[in-house]
Amino acid sequence: MPRPDPNSIVLTGASGGIGTALALEYAAPGRVLLLVARDPDRLQALAAAVEARGAQAEWAAIDVRDRAALRSALAAFDARHPVDLVLANAGVTGGLGPDRSREPDAASDRQFDINLGGVVNTVTALVEPMRLRGRGQIALVASLAGLRALPDMPSYSASKAAVVAYGHSLRGWLKPFGVSVTILCPGFVTSPMSARHKGAKPFEISAEDAARRMRRAIERRAAIHAFPLLLATGIYLQGLLPPKLADLFMKGFEAEIDPDPRFERE
Repeated sequence: MPRPDPNSIVLTGASGGIGTALALEYAAPGRVLLLVARDPDRLQALAAAVEARGAQAEWAAIDVRDRAALRSALAAFDARHPVDLVLANAGVTGGLGPDRSREPDAASDRQFDINLGGVVNTVTALVEPMRLRGRGQIALVASLAGLRALPDMPSYSASKAAVVAYGHSLRGWLKPFGVSVTILCPGFVTSPMSARHKGAKPFEISAEDAARRMRRAIERRAAIHAFPLLLATGIYLQGLLPPKLADLFMKGFEAEIDPDPRFERE
């Protein structure tokens, strides 16, 4: 029996590399998308591109850390267009300080507040209506770094690992109610976020390729999808090694992360 196609979709982090690619991947006649991000100009341009592909587009310039504003916007959208799929995609990166000193407090806090708190704020805004309707899909964008921490990105890795754990818990809770949960763990994806990552980026793929892989995983109701395959396999296999050997393997991923210019005033 074919699974129903999602017609009403919520996407956070819509103005970023993967977010924009996901919006365009899902843009098709008969669908309505709510695009959420902080930059109204980029959201307006993306909404126009989505509508050019035949979908309806609404947008909301909201920081996912603003729980009240996010819940209000998502609840209003769900009342008009009962949500079939929510893509919790908003995320930021960060790394160590100068000369491999500790992470700045503000950068560390921001990663947990957006990468984990933003996911929770997004899901909790819609999970009860989905549960009560007995249908829906939740997709959480984590990272391969959530499966094996990167040595120069402690808070990013920990926040994404928490998203993985949150997704597993949600799936166990919601499956009896007809709501599926897919955890998405991409590797390196070409984007403005990736451009700030100064280090090896093996098997880097385009945002469009990542969006296609994510859509296919969501369509088949995958519990977790880590990609690209070769890199994900290496991550899984090093988990079987003794810690000292695993640490040597991860040294190949050392990197410097340029500060995110979007948050210079925070």
